[in-house]
Amino acid sequence: MKLSVLDQSVLSSGNTAQETLQNTTALAQLTEQLGFVRFWVAEHHNSDGIAGTSPEILIAHLAAHTKKIKIGSGGVLLPQYSAFKVAENFKVLESLYPGRIDLGIGRSPGGNAETRLALTDGIRKSLNEFPRQVRDLQYYLQKQQKLNSEEVLAYPLTKTVPDLWLLGITHRGARLAAEYGTAFTFGHFISPVNGKRATEYYYKHFQPSPLLDKPQANICIFVICANTQEEAEEMALSQDMWLLSIAKGESTKILSPEEARKKVLTAEDYSIIKENRKRMVIGTKDRVRQQLLRLSELYQTEEFMIICNVYSFEDKVKSYELTAELF
Repeated sequence: MKLSVLDQSVLSSGNTAQETLQNTTALAQLTEQLGFVRFWVAEHHNSDGIAGTSPEILIAHLAAHTKKIKIGSGGVLLPQYSAFKVAENFKVLESLYPGRIDLGIGRSPGGNAETRLALTDGIRKSLNEFPRQVRDLQYYLQKQQKLNSEEVLAYPLTKTVPDLWLLGITHRGARLAAEYGTAFTFGHFISPVNGKRATEYYYKHFQPSPLLDKPQANICIFVICANTQEEAEEMALSQDMWLLSIAKGESTKILSPEEARKKVLTAEDYSIIKENRKRMVIGTKDRVRQQLLRLSELYQTEEFMIICNVYSFEDKVKSYELTAELF
């Protein structure tokens, strides 16, 4: 079993963005030492609790402070940008750190309508252009020579190209990844509902491409691992409240367990928390191992991308250390 990391650089209550990004760097270095395969950073906008707004810049920093772990995006919000410019950004990164860069892309609009317009400089771009953009991105990544003077190439030219991953939570995302021959990440941590169908379709219908000759998939999931079930549940309380706040359009900072316990919850809140638990594995090493092995069989995957958004950085580190010991 291979283990990887998705870190969203979420601010814990009382922390600054600077402290949070320093923790992201420390976590990348730690998980490299623990043997994790890849470390991805997310892209979020107009959110008070998330410092990760520019994955390209953060990837460059993290790659410079690590030695061999693959560093990537989970993922760049392609519909808001030019496929050409994204290719240029990641070919520069690949030139700096050959063989170590993952380019994960997603179809997400990046926020509400106002946020998206700010990202596109007021241009109302259609999400329906995403398949065409993926194809353009593949072209710019792999094309190394002009056929004529009018052709546009993404420079610099590189001997290797970043690994291209398409992130999805639906059958539609799996279909596009299979049709275009990209690697596929299923976001169980967002919505596990369509996971089995999506991954089955991807493996069955995968078409080789110049960038990938056989299917490659991983599953992103919340994992909290502790020495006892009670400790794991205590850690999970802050993550539960964080996800609830997101669902209600409130602050996206992670509350401490003490702050979380002071929240007055409604019956609907408890229902949301219960539903969100389907996106997580929480417990002791034995419990986490059993659940990941079960999901590995369900999803036909040998790689999980672990996300752990708890209040204490020390608790997060301990959770990753214990999870690394499982396989």
